[in-house]
Amino acid sequence: MSAVTDPISDMLTRIRNAIQAGHLKVDIPFSKLKVAITKILKDEGFIKNYKLIDSPNKQKILRIYLKYPTVNESAILNLTRISKPGRRVYVKAEDLKPVLNNIGVWILSTSKGVITSKAAKKLNVGGEIICEIS
Repeated sequence: MSAVTDPISDMLTRIRNAIQAGHLKVDIPFSKLKVAITKILKDEGFIKNYKLIDSPNKQKILRIYLKYPTVNESAILNLTRISKPGRRVYVKAEDLKPVLNNIGVWILSTSKGVITSKAAKKLNVGGEIICEIS
């Protein structure tokens, strides 16, 4: 098995694939950044819940419970990686704008931690755009 070069893209792809397949949960290898992103997904109402699971081997697992408000439609309509290892994308505080008329959010890595674009606008900080969710 090959090593994953971009763990955040891997996480987003696993979530997209689980939604496409209609799964109720998805398991992802643990990292602090992934937990921070997942916490934002929960706070913004895109997922039901999440929890950390200790696995028999040393790697912890982050289990995400997906949210389906209607039978055939997920709460997450679009999940896109913006900043990639080969091309980092940064935004200044004054350049932060609403995502899809405030339906979606950007998740940013800032000096204040991993936060949404709405919170970054209030705190007047910029940072690296990790992904866009709507």
